[in-house]
Amino acid sequence: MTGIDFTAGWVNGWIITIVLINLLGCLWLLWWTRKRPEDPIKDGESMGHSFDGIEELNNPLPHWWLNLFYFTIAFALIYLTLYPGWGDAKGVLGWSSVGQWETEVQKADNRYNDFFEEYAALPIEQLAQNEEVIKTGQRLFGNNCAICHGSDARGNVGYPNLTDGDWLYGGTPDKIKETLTNGRGGMMPALGAALGEQGTKDVAAYVLSLSNRSGSGDAAAGKEKFDMMCAACHGPDGKGNHMLGAPNLTDDVWLYGGTEDTIIETLNNGRQGKMPAFKDQLSPEKIHVLAAYVYSLSN
Repeated sequence: MTGIDFTAGWVNGWIITIVLINLLGCLWLLWWTRKRPEDPIKDGESMGHSFDGIEELNNPLPHWWLNLFYFTIAFALIYLTLYPGWGDAKGVLGWSSVGQWETEVQKADNRYNDFFEEYAALPIEQLAQNEEVIKTGQRLFGNNCAICHGSDARGNVGYPNLTDGDWLYGGTPDKIKETLTNGRGGMMPALGAALGEQGTKDVAAYVLSLSNRSGSGDAAAGKEKFDMMCAACHGPDGKGNHMLGAPNLTDDVWLYGGTEDTIIETLNNGRQGKMPAFKDQLSPEKIHVLAAYVYSLSN
């Protein structure tokens, strides 16, 4: 639900009403507790309360204290009018958190554009050796990529480790930059219906054999099915295909886990991993610097 939806209709009216009740309630409380002529206890006389030798006297609040409270209430009313405080009203000044953020981003862009343009003209391999560029790229990575790949870029289940040199689509500078710019979409189809229960076990056993392990199925039978249904993407030797993003099944590096049960789950249900495109979030120059940082992680 968006902020505009939340404050629409009757909710908007309730927000305004609650704010007004609170402010006016404070004002009434100050007025009611001020010095009252009808008070039977005169100023300076005892209120009849004492504790530990300390007696309460009927002394009114100092004028400066009362005036400070009145000023606070007046300030609140002015503030809520100038800024978006009355429900979904936008405020006299037209300020918004989004507008403030866009202003700050524009200021930062104006300040650092020359920096990024200077480095965008240099090869990524060269930038990967520049300590200042790496620090900047690391900050870009932390803000845009760490939520999936981790702050150390070592990934997690379903999110590739960027430090080990094992790349689904290739780890050259151009490929990394292409991935950051346009994103990637996983295309591992679900094969459970076609293979059947025993078929998935057999193929899983063959896949495990590619990295010198064994499974509960018949690896030889699994190879026949692999050649028929999997080799088109992963290659007849199981070493993958960067053009399709098909992983190498022989290096014992697993994106979703390499246990027999996990491999069977992958065969049955497929995988549809998504790498978002950053071309609408980051300028080409920033992507160039970020690509240099990612490249440096495994080079």
